[in-house]
Amino acid sequence: MVPFAGICCRQAAPDPDGGLTLADEILTIQEIAALLKLADKTVYSMAQAEELPAFEVRGQWRVRRVDSEAWMERQARRPNGSTMP
Repeated sequence: MVPFAGICCRQAAPDPDGGLTLADEILTIQEIAALLKLADKTVYSMAQAEELPAFEVRGQWRVRRVDSEAWMERQARRPNGSTMP
């Protein structure tokens, strides 16, 4: 497991070129909820409403780490804390 801001993410084996695989860069709703200190249900609702940069795979929501970091940076710059673009 690889720590990420107080939570753990699954770590896949490095690719043949020595870099990280895409699996290293994907977070679950539960991991995002822990990072944001929100309830899982809140983050799930935000993903469904397209308020988060998430995608669905067979009924399970996932978020690319780079997308979540960019989203959080944009949110931090918003004066009213709105999650809408």
